[in-house]
Parts: sequence; structure tokens; C-alpha cells
Amino acid sequence: MTDPLSIDALKAQVLARPLPRHVGIIMDGNGRWAQLRGQERLEGHRKGSDSVRNVTRASRRLGLEALTLYAFSAQNWQRPPAEVEGLMELLREYIVNERAEIMDNGIRLHAIGQLDRIPPRVREPLEELRALSAGNDKMTLTLALSYGGREEIVAMTQQIAREAAAGTLKADDIDFTAIEQRLWTQGLPPLELVVRTSGEVRVSNFLLWQLAYAELHLTETLWPDFGERELLIALDDFQRRERRFGKTSTQLRTGA
Repeated sequence: MTDPLSIDALKAQVLARPLPRHVGIIMDGNGRWAQLRGQERLEGHRKGSDSVRNVTRASRRLGLEALTLYAFSAQNWQRPPAEVEGLMELLREYIVNERAEIMDNGIRLHAIGQLDRIPPRVREPLEELRALSAGNDKMTLTLALSYGGREEIVAMTQQIAREAAAGTLKADDIDFTAIEQRLWTQGLPPLELVVRTSGEVRVSNFLLWQLAYAELHLTETLWPDFGERELLIALDDFQRRERRFGKTSTQLRTGA
């Protein structure tokens, strides 16, 4: 069995090859991480916010163009009220505490989802930082909040129906581009890699349209234990894949 590469060697290996333009992460395992240590679930979420900070920093240093984090799903509102309240408070703390680092590192903060459901005490600092960071161009950090892929597709369909009823959109004009221009992710680069932590093997209603040709990287690592090394391993895995988009390996090799 070969020894694992040092983090510096792994980083050099990853940086020597093309990076995915847009990485999405389904951050899972906070509750189990806490329960394994005899702690309340909220402590797992608190530790998980450290991983958000570490992975965002690592992504920015590596030069990723876009990072989307599945922070709170539309279905997560069904969790116990105390847990939801705690998650909202942790989100508010993150937005407030990371403001300086986001601005100092040229990160544009974006958010997608049913944002009108987010409490004002969280939504207001979020919108303020989104506006403040709008001109930053080093990396786009998108928080998927009260987000669901099916909900996004429904919202897109409703928008198309309204435009069609108003006569501003014809049926023949509805193509892939028209749909993508009306999704919440409009303006983000194509999603190329989705990472799921904690050993679960499902996409959990995350970016359903966008992941059509994304590579999937599944890891047993619980989100609070996920850091720079785990991110590099996921990127290395992506770089070893052959992305054919319906073509054959021979066509890719010959440029046909």
C-alpha cells in the first residue's frame, strides 16, 4: 500500500491539471458527527461552519471560479424548531463574522433558494453582504438556502408561463439557454463537480438541472471533518475522470 501524498504534493498535483469551474458540495453529517461524540446536534452544525470557512479559503487559494454550498434545504424547515432556530443563528453569525474575509479576498457572495422564507435577522445581513461584494471577481461563493432543485424548476416554469401569457416569450424560443437564464443559478459557470459527504448516495434535491453532466464524488467523511485535504482528493478524483459528453474515448483522443 502506497503512502498517501502530503497535502503540498497533492496540491501541486491538482494545480498542474485543469480545475472544475464550478464545484457544488452537499454538506452532510453534522448531526452524526455530534452524536458520535455524545454532543447535541447543533454542536455538529457549529463545527461544520468551521469546515465551510476552511473549504472556502482553500477553494479561493486554489483558484476555483465558483463554489456552491448546500447549506439549508427547502425540506430542512421540517426539522425540530429548536434545531432550525439554531441553524439560522449559526448562519447569521457566519455572514457577520466572515464579512471582512469575504471582502478582503475578493469573493462575491451569492445566494439561491426561497430566500423570502429566511428570517429577516439573517436575510438582511445576507443581502447587505451580497450587495457589498457584488463587484468582487476572484471567486463566487453561493449559499443554497431554503433551496430545492425541484422548487427551482417549478419557479423557472412559472416564470416561463408568465412570460408566455404576456406574449414576451414564444414556445419556439424555449430552449436550454432560455431555461438556464431563468434558473436561480443564472450567471454561474456550468456545474462540473458535486461532492457529497458522510457516505450518503443520493443528490437530495440539489441542483437537479445543473448536475446533468456533473461528476459525482462521494466520501465517507462527515462534513465537520472535511477540509483542504478532502477537497484536494475530490478535485484529484475529478481530474482523473474522462468527460465524454456522449462521445467515445476515441473521439476525444482524436479530436473528432
